[in-house]
Amino acid sequence: MRIVQVLIPNGKREPVLAVLDEEKIDYAVWEETGRGDFEALAQFPIPPIGVEPIMEKLQGAGISKDTYTIVYSPETVVSSRLDALQKRFSGKRIAREELIARAEDLAPATSTFFAFLILSTVIATGGLLLDSAATIIGAMVVAPLMGPAVSASVGTVLDVRKLASRGVMLQVTGLLAAIITAAIIGFLVQQTILVSPGLDIREIGQVAERTSPNFLSLFLALGSGLAGAISIMRGSGSTLVGVAIAVALVPPAATAGLGIAWGLPGTALTASVLVLVNLLAINVSALALFWLSGFRPMEKTAVGRARSAVIVRAGVLVIAIAILSIVLGLVTYTTYQSTLFGEQVKQEVQILYEESGYEGEGAILGSIEVEYDAADVLFDNPAEVTVIVGYEAGLTIPQGIAENIDEHLKETTGRDSIVTVGFVESQQAA
Repeated sequence: MRIVQVLIPNGKREPVLAVLDEEKIDYAVWEETGRGDFEALAQFPIPPIGVEPIMEKLQGAGISKDTYTIVYSPETVVSSRLDALQKRFSGKRIAREELIARAEDLAPATSTFFAFLILSTVIATGGLLLDSAATIIGAMVVAPLMGPAVSASVGTVLDVRKLASRGVMLQVTGLLAAIITAAIIGFLVQQTILVSPGLDIREIGQVAERTSPNFLSLFLALGSGLAGAISIMRGSGSTLVGVAIAVALVPPAATAGLGIAWGLPGTALTASVLVLVNLLAINVSALALFWLSGFRPMEKTAVGRARSAVIVRAGVLVIAIAILSIVLGLVTYTTYQSTLFGEQVKQEVQILYEESGYEGEGAILGSIEVEYDAADVLFDNPAEVTVIVGYEAGLTIPQGIAENIDEHLKETTGRDSIVTVGFVESQQAA
């Protein structure tokens, strides 16, 4: 339920109260003596979804945009007379004015926004280097990215250009600042003993997750954008949704920065693609939901401008997502192919060993490792296969194992491989 308080201009008391009577809305009226331009103050309860249509009718009765109007949420409203009103205005959608206010509140002052974003990036970068998922999620609680993402869409749908442009500006500059911050941290920690000199960040699990983006990442971002829009319209769960949006943006941005610091352009590029795809998906899903929920500018002349802006912006976002999805598709396909090939190699080596009789000669198959990633699939590079064989002390090492495995893999998989076989002497106590 909402409580609306509105000042009634001189000479507009009767038509304003007539609207409330016609809509069967209970109200209270007080004489206004503090300002000469108004003759009364009216107060009435109304469900959230009813604020917008009632305010439009009151404006038609003489309440202008310059009139002092307050809409607030009471703790409790007790009256059986409200049942009929709640049935007429059933639903949870808030008014456009309240939507704008919430969007503005979620987008903090610029200095505050960048302070929290940089702190979040510092924590997230540490979590990536420590391979700590808990630290990364904790950092996302600090990240203030939900406000700009939502306010950009709200401003576009309601034709509030200042709100829309500020939301876009904060998102773009904020994520660039996150990448630069992570890069600086990466350069600094390499000069210390905090990380080992030979550290390959691509082998860190949390970093690897952000350098192998696929279509599941797109679904995460779309869901985060929809959840952000719903949380604003319904007024619930905004903190948790903000974490989800931040998880989709800050860690890959930090990964891109670390890729720059370590001189790994491939890592920086793939992580940046993930950031950009997630950013676009969050914005287009929120934009579509706000428009489909029926939010429109108050002025009739602005509705056409807003519709054109929504169509153009959504079109640009969808085209950009489609282009970048080609990259996601390639990564998804090549990752699947590399994993499938790795499993096939292990099975074929096992089959060859069982059929060749090497184990009868005292050579026991140990481990099989296959290095064959998405880039190798894309550029048709040979797989690197390492096989460890154990043999009993005192026995002669069988010859030609590497050549046999290489020929067998080429015949069964149709791909070239670089096979290395290592031998380990083993002993067993009687």
